[in-house]
Amino acid sequence: MIHEISSEHLSIERIGQILEQGMEIRLSEDAVKRIVACREYLDHKIARSERPIYGVTTGFGSLCNVSIDVDQLAKLQINLMMSHACGTGDTVPREIVKIMLLLKIQSLSYGYSGCKLDTVQRLVDFFNNDICPIVYMQGSLGASGDLVPLAHLSLPLVGLGEVDYQGEIISGAEMLRRKGWEPIHLASKEGLALLNGTQNMSSFAVWALLQSHRLSRWADVIAALSLDAYFGLVEPFTDAVHQVRPHKGQIDTAAAMRNLLEGSEIVLQPKPYVQDPYSFRCVPQVHGTAKDTISYVESVIDTEINSATDNPTVCPDDDIIISAGNFHGEPIALPMDFLAIALSELANISERRIYKLVSGTRGLPSFLVASPGLNSGFMITQYTAASVVSLNKNYCSPASVDSIPSCQGQEDHVSMGANAAIKLYQVVLNTERVLAIELFNAVQALDFRRPLKSSPIIESLHDSFREKVPFITVDEVMFPHIATSIDFLRNHSF
Repeated sequence: MIHEISSEHLSIERIGQILEQGMEIRLSEDAVKRIVACREYLDHKIARSERPIYGVTTGFGSLCNVSIDVDQLAKLQINLMMSHACGTGDTVPREIVKIMLLLKIQSLSYGYSGCKLDTVQRLVDFFNNDICPIVYMQGSLGASGDLVPLAHLSLPLVGLGEVDYQGEIISGAEMLRRKGWEPIHLASKEGLALLNGTQNMSSFAVWALLQSHRLSRWADVIAALSLDAYFGLVEPFTDAVHQVRPHKGQIDTAAAMRNLLEGSEIVLQPKPYVQDPYSFRCVPQVHGTAKDTISYVESVIDTEINSATDNPTVCPDDDIIISAGNFHGEPIALPMDFLAIALSELANISERRIYKLVSGTRGLPSFLVASPGLNSGFMITQYTAASVVSLNKNYCSPASVDSIPSCQGQEDHVSMGANAAIKLYQVVLNTERVLAIELFNAVQALDFRRPLKSSPIIESLHDSFREKVPFITVDEVMFPHIATSIDFLRNHSF
């Protein structure tokens, strides 16, 4: 199956399908025409213009007033890529690099960047041959585009840098040799077109949104399981309650909880209390707000990935080449910080439910083992969850409120959106870990309610989980079960 790159809308859901199904991509006829027309216009403009054009016939950043001779324009592009490849830290996961390639191709395909067709096509070849350039997590200020990570993404085009190819880390030169490809000969403006843009930040955001939808669904399912295991009340999910405060996410979450618990024998049991702790009673309000946040952030990122974000912007139809600021990450830096906060709250409330499940109340044994004292049971699973939740709170200090001037003051306000992306990535993984620990605890707790049964949906989940993780009778090494629980969240489909 092939996905065609065009000016048609590219949705985040579609990106998920491309990755999950291992689709190849190709440039549409319209995209080819746009790329070629823009390049021809730019070449014509350079030949006729007596005025310097930023990044095309000049240096970059604060060197924008230094004109470059025509015979040095190609060398200028190589120098730009080499000098900007200053990444450090961990490497970006290959799944996110694949998204980065896709988003860069999409942005260049609109025909506002001035890249040659063979340059864009080689990026397509990278994607289709599963060639993932080695990109480093740290180095981008998220303002002049993601200069550092996109430099690393682009180096292999000319036989520099490194790539992950068939599970092996090899040089860009070796990759070209094995594929029988010649290095791309960059023309004027191409280096800047490749390095400017928000594709590093955006790829993290797309990945995080795909995970966020999955984790949001899991949070509801696990909360429903925990509620029944805790002998909780279903009344707080009554639709009438939420219609008088009609936030969409809240209404949707309450409906999901009612659906998940439909047919539960435990729900029908009389309860001697009239209220549950907030971590159970306020699931619609908290989980629902996370849903609304995910929807808002998705609307912003959706616009971003369907945009041309390099600089200068080349507009052949309007006969203009304008140096402006579409590379600035501010529009997505703030939403990524917001999404990290929302996901952190899903973990935060999850940890509170874990605490209640191991607290030895409502007929459950202390720490969810039949003989507490000799056995510590699930005591320390809550410690681990609390530690991870605390770390999330540190990550939720917004990156986007910071700015450190760079480039001799020419770039005097930056978004730090790439740092927001890195923190968001960590929060996603941590939230998944906490939800997996809650699932581990909740299934154990539900087994103490036998012979009563939960709903058919919950019982099916319980049985599938028990195929992977056993009931814990006496103390045993727990970390493999937590790892299996995380894997279960990633691979189990309802």
